Amino acid sequence: MANLTWDEILRTLERMLGASVTTLELFGFTLLFALPLGLLVSFGRMSKVKPLRWAIQLYLLIMRGTPLMIQLIFFWFVLPAKSILPDSFSDQTCRLIVAIVAFSLNYAAYFAEIYRSGIEGVPSGQREAASVLGFSRGQTFFHVVLPQVVKRILPPMGNEFMTLVKDTSLAQVIAVAEMTWLAGKIQASMVSIFPVVVAAMFYLMMNAVVSKCFSVAEKRLSYYH
Repeated sequence: MANLTWDEILRTLERMLGASVTTLELFGFTLLFALPLGLLVSFGRMSKVKPLRWAIQLYLLIMRGTPLMIQLIFFWFVLPAKSILPDSFSDQTCRLIVAIVAFSLNYAAYFAEIYRSGIEGVPSGQREAASVLGFSRGQTFFHVVLPQVVKRILPPMGNEFMTLVKDTSLAQVIAVAEMTWLAGKIQASMVSIFPVVVAAMFYLMMNAVVSKCFSVAEKRLSYYH
């Protein structure tokens, strides 16, 4: 790194900053789709309808039992993603969309189990008490169960969010131009470890923000319980 010029350093930082936008898009859209999908999957997992419950269990086994990297390769190279997406989309846009779909389905499985553990952790006596007081099932869930679930699931959710930040680097296996992919390209041309160090610092800063947000959320929730 000592042989690098200021021009090379600034150009590398500028390119890595641009790639960080792709990383943030992958992170943000994954959460946008995976969080509500995970909640629906958790309800299916707890359903009394056996065929539905078995189908959900199979989905969870596949998503949690196989590496995300292999799932990305499967979605891009096996499924006809290019033929489904509009021709107006660039190759890089198609790759990013496929990565978002794969990440969303994978993380929804983990979020579903976190939701389920939080919901089932609420004592059944509280639901019975709410029913005696005349609460509907919807009112019981949103006013009695959900506030307790949120407090219970925050720590494991925080861990999953931080893992997702780092897992976005796996998108490089289908050539999504995120930070790790770009760092490898720049490193090969510069013959320097500097781009990798920059990428590591970007991931560290992102996870520092995520950690701080969850820490603040936990403190605020503790004021109301």
